[in-house]
Amino acid sequence: MTSLHADEAFLGHYHLSHDPFAPRVPGFKFFPAQRKPVLGQLHHLARYSQLLLVVTGPLGSGKTLLRQALVASTNKQSVQSVVVSARGAGDAAGVLRQVAQALDVANAEPSAILKQVVQLGLTGQEVYLLVDDAEQLDESALEALLALAAGTPEGRPHVFLFGESSLIADLEQISGDQELFHVIELQPYEEEETREYLAQRLEGAGAGIELFTAAQISDIHESSDGWPGNINQVARDAMIEAMIASRSAVKRPKMGFTMPKKHVLAISAVVVVAVAAAWLIPGRNKAPTTTGAPTEQAQLPLGKPTPNVEFANSGQPTNLPMVGQPVMRGPLAEEAGGISEGDDGVPVEGSSATPPTVTTTAPPAGVPAGTPATPVVPAAPVAPVAKPTPAPTVATAKPAAPVAKPAPAPAAKPAEKPAATVAKAGAAGSSWYSSQPTGNFVVQILGTSSEANAQAFVKEQGGQYRYFKKVLNGKPLYVITYGSFPSRAAADSAIKALPAKVQAGKPWPRTVASVQQELATTR
Repeated sequence: MTSLHADEAFLGHYHLSHDPFAPRVPGFKFFPAQRKPVLGQLHHLARYSQLLLVVTGPLGSGKTLLRQALVASTNKQSVQSVVVSARGAGDAAGVLRQVAQALDVANAEPSAILKQVVQLGLTGQEVYLLVDDAEQLDESALEALLALAAGTPEGRPHVFLFGESSLIADLEQISGDQELFHVIELQPYEEEETREYLAQRLEGAGAGIELFTAAQISDIHESSDGWPGNINQVARDAMIEAMIASRSAVKRPKMGFTMPKKHVLAISAVVVVAVAAAWLIPGRNKAPTTTGAPTEQAQLPLGKPTPNVEFANSGQPTNLPMVGQPVMRGPLAEEAGGISEGDDGVPVEGSSATPPTVTTTAPPAGVPAGTPATPVVPAAPVAPVAKPTPAPTVATAKPAAPVAKPAPAPAAKPAEKPAATVAKAGAAGSSWYSSQPTGNFVVQILGTSSEANAQAFVKEQGGQYRYFKKVLNGKPLYVITYGSFPSRAAADSAIKALPAKVQAGKPWPRTVASVQQELATTR
């Protein structure tokens, strides 16, 4: 398994020669703001002070870069630098073993190491002992390092500890009232220093600070609290989010306004019903009734039976009458006036939104044409009104054959929506990342070219560990992440609580938006 660094998917979009915010970049230049004075102070104290030197700052404050700059700025002819890490070896035995191995000492004891330091001093070489992640040192390791820093009258190494501020309390507890160490606390960048730092990083990759607006620089400074490690991650995330937004803006006009096909079909059906109704309704005769609203009766051609119109709200497809057949306008308008849609845009079966089924039947013999199929409650009797001469009808004529109700079309199978749901649920792998808010953060643990290794790691750790597949340099890479957090601070806190085995890979927080971009590129 290998540690995974910042991805380079956005280099082509911004025309960059390399990722400007990666931990290690070509032609890296040490940023002097807030750090060059500290570097000079460390060199001065190493020469004139007899105390152990401690450099503290939170995660992402630039402690490791400062340690690298200290090693790089020493005279290699007169200084031998020994760099050890407290990760996974925070006790005295683990630290002394690393020091003895670097100085070619067989016995990993403080006395044997000091003897070798004295021998090197006689040849004109000093020894710088630099410890990374010193907050993970236990009490025995701190006592051994304090003993090395005190040295002997003949010689001593210059011991530098780089760690978080919790280290100070441990040293104070061991030292008591004695002055055995000196602390230098790193300070965050001011906003102008953040802008200069971004400009230097971008310039090294072939771009300029104009990639960021003044508002973006202010947001980056505020989100990172001015710590350089956080600035790198926040700035890179901002570039990725801006790239996604610009690509979406380019694609959006090409898409135009589209509507799901089922919505179009539903609207088309309603339009057809309305047009057919308007086309088929001829002029009407108003026959006076005893009381209430006049009964509307459609005029039929002579020699044809008068059909009744029924609206069966059964969810069956609407059987429209042929041109020239009568349709009663009142019920049709009432049924078609309140069409609504279900969750998927299709009228819900059995609701008022379902288009009514229109069927025609011949009236029973002896029933006047236009009489409603349902019984009408008679109103109070009133004075008789002279009947106008009715238009000739064929109400008393027997139809040649009873008109049968058309067979209802088979109902549409309601299996399409569940089938779509099953298909969507079957999409495995990256669906969890796609469902997370783009502003959330995940902790990237490591990447591996073997999916079996990724599965084994996730199975072993369990909990909130997941992995996704991406393509790096033309080859598949399986990236393991942990959790989903609403802020970078929450993700940083989660990193500190991870097991030591997991922290050994130097996990780092990243936005869900950057993961989603990688997944989109992989597809």
